[in-house]
Amino acid sequence: MAESPLVDVATDRAVTTITLNSPANRNALSSVLVGQLSQALADAAADEQVRAVVLTHAGGTFCAGADLAEALGRGLSPEEATAEGARGMVGLMGAMLRMSKPVIVVADGHVRAGGFGLVGAADVALVGPDSTFALTEARLGLAPSIISVALLPKMTARSVGRYFLTGEKFDPATAERIGLVTRALDSSAALDAELTAVLEGVRKASPQGLAASKALTTAAILADFDAHAQARAAESAALFTSDEAREGMTAFLSKGKPSWDTSGR
Repeated sequence: MAESPLVDVATDRAVTTITLNSPANRNALSSVLVGQLSQALADAAADEQVRAVVLTHAGGTFCAGADLAEALGRGLSPEEATAEGARGMVGLMGAMLRMSKPVIVVADGHVRAGGFGLVGAADVALVGPDSTFALTEARLGLAPSIISVALLPKMTARSVGRYFLTGEKFDPATAERIGLVTRALDSSAALDAELTAVLEGVRKASPQGLAASKALTTAAILADFDAHAQARAAESAALFTSDEAREGMTAFLSKGKPSWDTSGR
């Protein structure tokens, strides 16, 4: 039986739009979604008629990160599930960074966990007024290990020193100010207009010019990615299977507090 499509793909005037369309699980990165998204990115990269890729979403969440529940439901152990999720995240970020064509993320919804990796790996990130952001890994006994490879080169040092550690939720204007996104727009109409302006610029550029220009912007990030991505993936897997992470996830799912939480709320 064919897999249900969780990713929609459409091409118009040399631009391929890839839409994450699994709103029932907040566009979480299940094995099926990762496979379909990876294939869509590969197809766009190989198509000489495609000049750029837009990555967007259906529903109120851009991407909630790994779908561990789906992996466990397939009979994987927690260790196998986290390792699979890590490989998927590394693969997607690497594909976006290595593609010779610009990748533009357009999000007007919640961005969490691996969703940050997709935003960080994009060349341009445009977000709307309904977007929210939170790096809550430390609250769960985890760390934003893999996605840090794409985030650290783009976010300011002071902002990662705050938001990696506190897990606070922040808004689109803050995301723009700290370098996480390119532009934060205050309405859907403004978001559409900004995307149109970016795509018109891309459509005026030659394929060779785009490829050479993108290579300049991603060289340093890719060097760091190639040097550290696998180590960060191993670190992530080790954290996920720790006692603290198990306690943190249990508390999160039960809407309780883990033993280390001494906050007033």
